[in-house]
Amino acid sequence: MNIAWKEIKKNKVRFSILGSIVFLVSLLTFIISGLANGLSQDNAALIKDLPNGQFYMNKNADENYNLSRIDSSTQDKMLNKQKDAVALSIQMGFLNDEAGKQQSVAFVTSTDSKLFQNVKKGEIVLDRSMEEDGIKIGDTLTNNQYSGKFIVKGFVDQKKYSHAPVAYISMEDYKEIYRVDEMQMIFVPGGDSTQAVAGLQSFSNKEFLNTISSYKAEQMSLNMIVWFLVVISGMLFAIFFYMMNVQKIGLYGILKAIGVKTSALFKMMWTQMVFITVIALVLSVTLSQVFNMIAPEGMPFSLTPETTVQLSIVFLIIGFIGATLSGLQIKKVEPLQAIQQGEV
Repeated sequence: MNIAWKEIKKNKVRFSILGSIVFLVSLLTFIISGLANGLSQDNAALIKDLPNGQFYMNKNADENYNLSRIDSSTQDKMLNKQKDAVALSIQMGFLNDEAGKQQSVAFVTSTDSKLFQNVKKGEIVLDRSMEEDGIKIGDTLTNNQYSGKFIVKGFVDQKKYSHAPVAYISMEDYKEIYRVDEMQMIFVPGGDSTQAVAGLQSFSNKEFLNTISSYKAEQMSLNMIVWFLVVISGMLFAIFFYMMNVQKIGLYGILKAIGVKTSALFKMMWTQMVFITVIALVLSVTLSQVFNMIAPEGMPFSLTPETTVQLSIVFLIIGFIGATLSGLQIKKVEPLQAIQQGEV
């Protein structure tokens, strides 16, 4: 342990450079992870806030909810059999405010359920982000495909779908706007994936999210960047400690010759790795949380403590693996040969 601290003090510049690189890589990873989580919520908060369960769509829809239609007899059968089941439909559209300005929304309607807002004909409940656009309770909104007017009855927090605010409307109004009689999906909270329904295909919450093309492509790209940065940090540790170990072959030979065990040399290297990583992570976590608090309100950024802890643990594990792999050469060092090599 003492040797590890002495070496850090002696080579402050080297270890400071490694620590700075780890700090920058980890900070970038936290920021991108926060953006990924924020965009995930902005894209599919409506689905992510639901309890675990099973979504059912028509098999002929090719895993595209827009093409799915649930037969009314099948719907009635499932709703009667499953107490908490709900039939729902989601469709992108727009609303005209009182000034004639169009607002993009995701229209949502469902059968009676505590999981969704249930409204009467002519009423509408909106995501709170539309309140920031100047819409108030009691305002009247219109749609070109709807013969009447919508009265704003209230707002709900964090209900987005496909980066658009959700607009809850009645089934009657939905059917008039989109000229359909069937619902698109059935959701069964806590449903069993082994329960098969003739003509329907089931999806877990996660599987259903992956059927949304924009969500899948967006999350895959951002998560790939996050893990790529994590791998880079591991490679940095491996390369840094490998170069350090090459330069210290003679020193290791002397230490082994006087009875220092290989395990003690590994502990010295691990101590240095943990010291550098912890300091870098403390700084990057602090700055990323500050950014989380001061990020512009319209920016989809969400870095939760759980995500922060998980990524920090991953960085420590990757650093440990990188340092250990680079230190395998220590085990092969022969004292006499190493001392002679150091003299040359």
